[in-house]
Amino acid sequence: MTPLAERIQKANQLLAPYAVSHTGGRGRAFCEPEDETRFPFQRDRDRIIHTQSFRRLKGKTQVFVAGHGDHYRTRLTHTMEVAQISRDIARTLALNEDLAECIALAHDLGHPPFGHAGEATLDEWMKAHGSRFEHNEQSLRIVTLLEEHSSLYKGLNLNEEVLDGLKKHHTPHDSPNSGSTPRSPTLEAQLVNIADEIAYTCHDVEDGLKAGLFNRSAILKISLPKAANARAEKRGTSLRGALINILITDLYEASRQALLSQRMSTLDDVEHARSPLIRFSEGVAKDLSELRTFLMESLYSHPQVLSLNERGKNIVSYLLEQYSLHPSTKVTALMKETGGALEEAIKDYVAGMTDAYALLQAKHFGLMVSQPRE
Repeated sequence: MTPLAERIQKANQLLAPYAVSHTGGRGRAFCEPEDETRFPFQRDRDRIIHTQSFRRLKGKTQVFVAGHGDHYRTRLTHTMEVAQISRDIARTLALNEDLAECIALAHDLGHPPFGHAGEATLDEWMKAHGSRFEHNEQSLRIVTLLEEHSSLYKGLNLNEEVLDGLKKHHTPHDSPNSGSTPRSPTLEAQLVNIADEIAYTCHDVEDGLKAGLFNRSAILKISLPKAANARAEKRGTSLRGALINILITDLYEASRQALLSQRMSTLDDVEHARSPLIRFSEGVAKDLSELRTFLMESLYSHPQVLSLNERGKNIVSYLLEQYSLHPSTKVTALMKETGGALEEAIKDYVAGMTDAYALLQAKHFGLMVSQPRE
């Protein structure tokens, strides 16, 4: 078998000079012996996908309630799509695929049950207790504190480049992350931000059509879907696939132009850049904004989705209240493990629940919950 160091050296030769090396460079908080077969970021990937938090993503809402129809996305299927798109972009731009994949796989670990409705409820409750809740920050908390890989340290002891990518993960759906540092994100972190946006925009189009919340003729009045539909008809492919293809093709060209025009030649250049380097062209960014506006009005603000959101908010709010009055053994154990306040432990516990488990616990406490309409 070829020695690991030799394989890493060969792999690094395929990377652009401004990509993050396969050896990382910034290391882990707790020093560990090197693995005999896996690259550093491959080890991080494996640690992430073997966590309980990752497995629970299959039971967490994306837009539609998890389990409400077999073919709608959950946080897990969304995460897998983001990871796949991230690897494709990284490979084409000669960036570090393993690092991009790690950030993508961990980026939604902190999402609570019932999607953004659950997040808004947790944030409101935490603000009433002098703090806040933001799912990107919770993702970071999970991998640095709540999950366990070794009895020698807290968290997963991931490489700093992965943690930095989580600190700086940001899409139009998110609030600015207060944990961000002045240094610009690596290109690998930047591309995951974009891959996330591509994935949720395109699959929300597909899921919205499937649910009948808007019709095909309505969305084909929007520039991007109209262009994608013309391409899909010519190739015999799906609207979703054609949308992704248009966005990624534009991203490649616009990003290459940005890297050339700003004369990026080292990783240090990237980290001192004043604006994102992985980006869409101005025209496609404008078209994407138009599509997001359509989805906001026709999907996210649809009465059926708002009803599901309200149901989720009520369940999460009720659980927070009940655990404040009657802390469970799991909540008190979390307090002891993390050394935090009761409210922080309740937040961690509720945020980690799947939709189904949150519903079960709410019913256990006595909440009467209606079944969502099919």
